[in-house]
Amino acid sequence: MNAVDTDILARFYVDDPNDPEAQLQRPLARQVLAESSGVLVPLTVILELEWVLRAFYGFGSHDFVGVIHHLLGLSHVTVEHWERVADAVEWHLQGVDWADALHLAASHHCENLMSFDDKRFARRAQRLKLQPSVVVPESSAGT
Repeated sequence: MNAVDTDILARFYVDDPNDPEAQLQRPLARQVLAESSGVLVPLTVILELEWVLRAFYGFGSHDFVGVIHHLLGLSHVTVEHWERVADAVEWHLQGVDWADALHLAASHHCENLMSFDDKRFARRAQRLKLQPSVVVPESSAGT
């Protein structure tokens, strides 16, 4: 089994005619994915892949989800914690940021996911009744 990094998947899924390096690497990425008897996609690669596809190639949520569905459907590809990725995909389609959705899905066995940054994420998770709960700790200083 071979594990793949984000760049292999990005080259596999994106045809970038303006990038000469991509023109050389895309056939190799297709070869890696087609000719490997087994491919492992680490969870961290899935996290980074969304960022690369969104930030560099302008993929929207539905485009990215299409990539993930395709990847999950390849019989010789194992996505690490695929069930968590599938949960995160569903939540992402409901408007949860991809990284937040994946963090929440990976925390499935916990009571809460604690975050200082994201009250909006906490409100959305509560409205969607996602589990575990997202909690923003409040300071008790001055009381």
